[in-house]
Formats: sequence, C-alpha cells, structure tokens
Amino acid sequence: MFCDETISGTLSAHLAAIDTASLPAATLHATRRALLDALGVMLAASGLAEDARPYRRHAEQGAGPARLLGGSGRTSPSLAALANGALAHALDFGDTFDAGPAHPNAALVPALLALADADRGIDGGRFLAAMAGASDLACRLAVAAPCPYEARGWYPPPLVNLIATAAGCAKLLGLGADGIRHAMGLALMQGAFPGEIKYDSTSPLRGVREGFVARAAVEAALLAAGGARAFADPLGGKAGFFAVYAGGAPTAALTDGLGERFLGDLVSFKPWPACRGTHAYIEAALALRPSLDLARITRIEAETGPIQEMLIRPQPAKAQPASAIDARFSIPFTVATAVRDGAVTLDSFTADRLADPGLHRIGASVIERRNPEWGRAEAASGSLTILLDDGSRLFHRVMQAAGHPDWPLSDSALVAKFIGCAGHAAAPVMPAQATAIAAQILDAPLLRAAAAWLD
Repeated sequence: MFCDETISGTLSAHLAAIDTASLPAATLHATRRALLDALGVMLAASGLAEDARPYRRHAEQGAGPARLLGGSGRTSPSLAALANGALAHALDFGDTFDAGPAHPNAALVPALLALADADRGIDGGRFLAAMAGASDLACRLAVAAPCPYEARGWYPPPLVNLIATAAGCAKLLGLGADGIRHAMGLALMQGAFPGEIKYDSTSPLRGVREGFVARAAVEAALLAAGGARAFADPLGGKAGFFAVYAGGAPTAALTDGLGERFLGDLVSFKPWPACRGTHAYIEAALALRPSLDLARITRIEAETGPIQEMLIRPQPAKAQPASAIDARFSIPFTVATAVRDGAVTLDSFTADRLADPGLHRIGASVIERRNPEWGRAEAASGSLTILLDDGSRLFHRVMQAAGHPDWPLSDSALVAKFIGCAGHAAAPVMPAQATAIAAQILDAPLLRAAAAWLD
C-alpha cells in the first residue's frame, strides 16, 4: 500500500469512497443531465462528423462487447472508447466548465459507457458515482494549475480529462484508492496534448481529440485492474502531472470543498453547436435581430478579450471558414448565421452554408473591438454593437451566456436537444424512442444495468 499523504493519495481515496448514498440528490440529477447531453451529442456526431469516421472504421476492425454509437457494430472497450470518444467533441455541442475551461464529460462518458457495455453487472448507481467523482476531478484539475497549462504549450481540456477519466474508469471497475492512483499514473504514460491542437485551424484534431483520451483512460484502468503499477504520486510527484504540465504544486482549488461540493454540477450545457466562446455573441445577435434590417448593416463590432482572439483572428479566414470545425470556432460566421437565419443549429455548418456568399458578406462586417479589462473570467462573455447606414447603433452585451448554471437549460430543453441530436444519428432515432431513452437516463432506478441506457 502507498502512503496516502500525497495529492494523488488524497484524491484517490476520496474518489474510491464516493457512492450514490453519499452524493447529494442535486449532484445525482446533474450527473444524469450530463450523461443525457453527452450521449445525444455523440449520436448526432455519428451521422454528421466526417472527421470521426476514420476512428470508427479503425474500431470496426476489433471485436468485443462494446457498442459503437450510431450503428450496430461492436468492438473492444478500448476501441469503442476511441471511436465514441472521437464523436464527443466533434460537433462542439457538449457541456463545458466555463471556469476551467474544461469539457469534463467529453471523454468520460464514452469511456465509462464502453466499460459498462462490457459488464452488465455495472449498475446505474455505480456508473453515476464514478461519473460524478471523475467529472468533479476534471474541473478541479482545470482550475488548480499554478501556471496556465496553455503557457507551457499544452491544451488543457483533454489533458485534465486524461487523468480524471482514467480515475473514473478505475472507480467504475471497482478498484480501490491504490488502483485509482495506478490508473492515473498509467494514463500519464499515454498522454500528450500540445497546444497546436487549437492553433492549427486546418487540423481535425480539435474535434476528435477526446477519442485519444477515452481510449487511454480505459486501457489505463484495465491495466491497473490487471495488476499494473505506476507511480506513488502521479499528480504531485517531483516530475508528476502538475510539475510537468503546470510548473509547480497545485493551488488550493484542487481540494477546496472536496466532498462537500461537486464541480461537475456547474457545467454549462450548450444551446448552440459551436465553441462556447461564440455563444455570448450568438445570443446577442439573436436578441438584436428583431430590430434589424440586414441591408442597413455597415459594421458589427464584437467586444472581445484575449480568450476570444482565436475565434475572430484572422478575420478574413473566420468570415469564410474552410471547414465545419473552423466555422464552429468563428465569431464572424456564427454571428452572421444568427443574424440572418435567426438560429444556429446542427444544420448551420453544412458545405452549402460554408460556401454561402450571403453569410460571407455579413461575416466580413464583423470586426473585433478589444476590451483590455477582459480575461479568463469573461471567457463566456461578449457584446455586439451593430452600426447601421444612418449612423445609429444597436447594442447588446451578454456577460454569462445561456446554458450556464446561473441561466440553465431546463430538463425539458435538454430532452428536446437530445431528441434533435438523436435524429441526426447515422442510424436516426425516432422522437418517441429518443424521448423514452431520455426518460430512462433521467429517472431510471439506480440498480438497473448501466448498459441498458444504450439498449
């Protein structure tokens, strides 16, 4: 046994002790909501995300009990985690922890589902306990870096998910604190997520990256379950996670309120399938649209901070994005879509829309107006000032975009989102069946097999 007087020991022991009896009712319900949302987004991506298809084709070469979403194929748990994980963020429609920023359930849900599908003895309660604990851990890792992960050249969302998802998978398999700690260390042996993921606008890895995380986490947990050993303190060791990726010991945020509050409860659910950083601008555009004559627009100023820079520069390329993933990361394109169409939906990023000269014209009018006081706290903030040909101005500011826990999507809105997503799956799910699946996830007894959520 390792000594527990380490960062890794503290967190592993905490995660090992979590069960549904110890979780607040609000956390259980929040976790069910996150599961529903993640499953719906993956189903939609199975039909819409071209970039994820090579991962499915690769997974189809394997054999095993774990299902590939959007069809009838089955493969090994690790390959199912890879293929389904590649779907989780491909449409940029999954939940986000705005304070991180992080997407704590993007790799976690496909990884846990792959393991649960392979063992119908895993019930819903065990699944939700592992998911709640690991989602909380991902959020804590996201906010506890003494030096921003980005400053050292890393891309934070998959990086923190790697550790948390491995821990959650080990928890789901029934491993104790030592097994969870080993799984985190074994996951470290498989992970490198360079910042180039977000800097290269031509790369599809921005969308499919969570597949690598989910696969690595499943394999780490299975190795730990088979007796493989890693490090005594993979998180806090001399050259452990925080030393390598964040330049020093974690801040107090890592354990502040540990066990008393679960940060996964605070994720934002996306009403629009685009980067969370675009949402305040979409919301502002939709608010101003009823008062707007498109023919009279001369300029649209988007108030931005450094966090939004990658969403609006270089402006000409963002006004005419070359791919769906680049369009989802574009303030000019999403604002143009919202202003002209009155909605931003899964159908807003087709090849026809990307080539639409009308959207290009509006997008070209969207320019940045930098607010020097804005930083990470304003990652989900934004405003639009629309200048008209008579010199008049329309203005709307959103300091916290819709979907945040302070402005949450209701259960009924999440169910409607799930139904819409499921209808876009490679094997479309009809509304009545999708409604039944949603009710099962939100209300099913905890003792029922977790794999039944996929039946």
